[in-house]
Amino acid sequence: MHSEMTGYKVVIHRGGTSKGIFLKENELPKDPEARAKVIRGIFGTPDPREIDGLAGADVLTSKLAIIGPSTKEGCDVDYTFAQVSYDTELIDYGGNCGNISAAVGPFAIDEGMVPAVEPITTVRIHQVNTDCVLVADVPVKDGKAKVIGDCHIDGVPGTGAKIMLDFADTAGSTTGKVLPTGNPVDVIDVEGMGPVEVSIVDAGNVLVFVEAETLGLKGTETCAEIEANKELTDKIEAIRSTCTVRIGMAETRKDATEKSAYSPFFCIVSKPADYFVPNDGHTVKAEEVDIVCRLSFMLHMHKTYPGTGTVCTGAAARIPGTLVHRQLTEAARENGILRIGHPAGIILCDAWAGGEGKGFTRLAYERTARRIMEGTCYVKNDRL
Repeated sequence: MHSEMTGYKVVIHRGGTSKGIFLKENELPKDPEARAKVIRGIFGTPDPREIDGLAGADVLTSKLAIIGPSTKEGCDVDYTFAQVSYDTELIDYGGNCGNISAAVGPFAIDEGMVPAVEPITTVRIHQVNTDCVLVADVPVKDGKAKVIGDCHIDGVPGTGAKIMLDFADTAGSTTGKVLPTGNPVDVIDVEGMGPVEVSIVDAGNVLVFVEAETLGLKGTETCAEIEANKELTDKIEAIRSTCTVRIGMAETRKDATEKSAYSPFFCIVSKPADYFVPNDGHTVKAEEVDIVCRLSFMLHMHKTYPGTGTVCTGAAARIPGTLVHRQLTEAARENGILRIGHPAGIILCDAWAGGEGKGFTRLAYERTARRIMEGTCYVKNDRL
């Protein structure tokens, strides 16, 4: 052990189209301030390159999963998620990441926290941020989570073993209601813009949906095109922050931007159309999707589509009157599988309404995951 540094056991794990740093609960101090210092030291933040830590200086790779024994009856493990800002000191526990969630089951199996049962091990995950239960069906081989398979997800090279995740229990988990305002559509007054039509839906994470034409967009723009337009990104945050205050997730718009940048997500929706995917050069055809979406979180555009955004979009598609439902053809409204076109391709959501209680029998999607590295991360003691 180096006398000027303290070591922490970590795993870097890809989950879906995101990558996160996984720590066991007992590796971290219980005191919140001390814990935050350790996390920032491991990640190397705040620093726009995160050069002195493990994280990847991108909203899709500056993510944390803390895994511990379950504190909820009927679950196998506890999972706490944090989105770690790379340019401020913010560590945001305000929501969950559906892509990182895909790696929780494999991590728990590989660490011996859940007995491996071939060919499929079902892991019941207590998602601490939302106090909900996620159900992951993880393929297993030789006592470990299976990695190799024929499942391809857009935004990740190659293929992997298919993990199915069901988020049905997350409907209404953040605000207490699937429709936090009680309405499928609201017209909100946004400073500098006037009245804006939105749908606010809570499933997986809270999403604010806006139609592309409201922002003067086609809906097929690339992430780079949207982020390069400062006037547009300011409008997006004005709408998102106003909605955040409206549903009680922040007291002021300033608080929404500075303290609740992760959630709610903001999603631009439009009808199916052809569009080009620059990262691999293929074209998504209109007939391959039911809706086109572009999503923003942490004041940046998502380069693919989040898992929690997927289930929320699926839930919104099953609620008559929402802006998502409005974009769909009659056939798409009746079909349980929603095909979402995103900047890197397509993601499917198996969404079925009509259950008792929170109203959904299934909100599921498929992902792949892979352990990339395990070892000791050293943090300078003067950071602690």
